Amino acid sequence: MKNISIKKITGAALISLGLLGTGCAKMTDFGTLNQNPNGITTPVTSALLTNVQSQLGGFASNLRRAVYAQYVSENQYTETSLYALPLLEHAPTYSGPLQDLQTIIDYNSDPKSAGSASANGSNANQIGIARILKAYIFWTVTDAWGDVPYSEALQGAGNLTPKFDKQEDIYFSMIKECKEAIAGFDNGTPIKGDVLYGGDMLKWTKLGNSLRMLMSMRLTNKYPAAGGKAAVEFADAAAGPHIATNADNATLRYPGGAFQNPWYLTYQTRDDYASSKTMGDILGGLADSRSTAFGTPGPMFPYGLTRDLAVQYGNSVGNAQSRVLALSYRQPASPVTVIGASLVLLARAEAKERGWIAGSAEADYNAGITASYEDWGVAMPGTYLAGAANYNTGAGVPGSVGAGTAPYDNFRVADNNIQDAATPDKLKRIALQYWIAAFPNGNEGWATQRRTGVPNLKETRFKTGKFVNRYTYGSNSYSLNNANTTAAAAAIGGDVQETKVWWDN
Repeated sequence: MKNISIKKITGAALISLGLLGTGCAKMTDFGTLNQNPNGITTPVTSALLTNVQSQLGGFASNLRRAVYAQYVSENQYTETSLYALPLLEHAPTYSGPLQDLQTIIDYNSDPKSAGSASANGSNANQIGIARILKAYIFWTVTDAWGDVPYSEALQGAGNLTPKFDKQEDIYFSMIKECKEAIAGFDNGTPIKGDVLYGGDMLKWTKLGNSLRMLMSMRLTNKYPAAGGKAAVEFADAAAGPHIATNADNATLRYPGGAFQNPWYLTYQTRDDYASSKTMGDILGGLADSRSTAFGTPGPMFPYGLTRDLAVQYGNSVGNAQSRVLALSYRQPASPVTVIGASLVLLARAEAKERGWIAGSAEADYNAGITASYEDWGVAMPGTYLAGAANYNTGAGVPGSVGAGTAPYDNFRVADNNIQDAATPDKLKRIALQYWIAAFPNGNEGWATQRRTGVPNLKETRFKTGKFVNRYTYGSNSYSLNNANTTAAAAAIGGDVQETKVWWDN
């Protein structure tokens, strides 16, 4: 991918959107992004596209989901890791980046406005890119809440109380969106405002097919069989161009200055996130040198302590605990990989192991791990693929992972909640490596752990709530769309955090 530099940006408002995760190709000038789309009559589709793409790093750096994946430990305010009620609103994502993408689609589709929109590039390609990005963002929403508004969403005043679609329907619709978007690409005028791939439509094709592959793989608990619905969709996408090398990664590259890496910004104003001992023990048990990139030197922090114990532990180590990401990966201009080759290759390995597609699963497994190391710029130990991570014999980390010593003994035999990262079979070896390769992307880490049970994460003994399998619907959803929210809650078996999303059942 081309190197990216950004000189002009919108500023604090855009940064805050990225950090919230509601929503790099030549990026030398954001151009019309500095215009307010709400202050003009005609939407500037290139500005809307840039605005949405610039938020992707926030989606891939979602702190709450990274905590649920046990990539990250809270070292002061520990409510999230104690499973306090995850009552969160999905509406800001709809009114923000999703609505921007829908505006791009509508404006390029309407014969009355398509001519004006074409000043920002091919109508078909603007529509296709927006559809792929919309599918990606909806993917992060439905994986967190389950059933959400979809088919009736984004209609503005035309429908202020949309129904909630079943997650199964949403999934196959998202896959269809990506497929149709790719089919609609043309060789028209280059796109303006594309700060992810610079209008390279082959790379957009690869991203669209990669998303189809990853979405299909999420459905293994519902459609495990070769020749089933998920396998057919995966195979169709894998037969086309997809991300298989880091050169095609969907990576957001920050310029520093006013537009900065979200992990850098996290530590600018607070210091209450540490490297989780769960991740540290797994990397240590595998002799995995990615640990040098995943955190700063120092003790790993036990996950899910009470606030008092967390503060006490921090004091006991002189506040020298490891922070998330090595400093060199947490600078203002450090990039964030949203979807990388390592995940796609490991998904391809799983598909081959399941018999969904032909070929060597072991070769893709090894290639996926190698791609992850290369993306982080870390040398892989020469014995790594022959030891605990070996595709055919690797045991993973079968002992206790993440456990602290008294009084920080968060995972104990006495409570029947010892965690482990054992890999007695090939599918579990793939799953563990996927969980590692996804770091620090909480969306993917949390989702793959729920789907596969790898690593075998448990509730901390200090818990105040039950293990979080999904976000619960926000209070605004009930107050503004009560009938449909209430119906959705009943349909999934109860709007509680321990209810599993459809693909996890």
